[in-house]
Amino acid sequence: MYRVFNVISLISIPLMITIILLHGYIKGVRLYDTFIEGASDGFKTALRIMPYLIAIFVAIGIFKESGALNMFSNLLLIPGRLIGLPREIIPLVMLKPISGSGSLAMVKDLIYSYGPDSLIGRIASTMMGSSETIFYTMAIYFGTIGVKKSRHTLICALIAHLGGVVASVVVCSIIFN
Repeated sequence: MYRVFNVISLISIPLMITIILLHGYIKGVRLYDTFIEGASDGFKTALRIMPYLIAIFVAIGIFKESGALNMFSNLLLIPGRLIGLPREIIPLVMLKPISGSGSLAMVKDLIYSYGPDSLIGRIASTMMGSSETIFYTMAIYFGTIGVKKSRHTLICALIAHLGGVVASVVVCSIIFN
């Protein structure tokens, strides 16, 4: 059975690409011209979102280097204890909505320090999969389509992040303790 799944995983993407190309060819689509047009549009989109990317990366750097991350993490110690959140996870709670790569590096460090089978490693891993990099995503998507007023998006996204944090702690505590 393992070999069957291994073969399927090896051929699935090349097979999908082949099917798409064959379908386009059969339908009379000029494949190369369409590819070049799509690549050109992708490049234009990348140029259009570049200022938003630069702004969010600068803001993340300022947030981390200014000590604001540590200050806000200390403010969350008491509420974190109420839900059973380990102290070591609190900086991840703060960084995840801001930076996916920064939070991934933090999870790597937590797993290296405490082990993948520790409660801290499991909560951190579960938290990574249960929330989004809110500010990055909003900057990219809203910047790409030109949204100026985000209305309730940020508040709802932060509430969803909080729900993901609480669920990660509760579920991991129940299953792994």
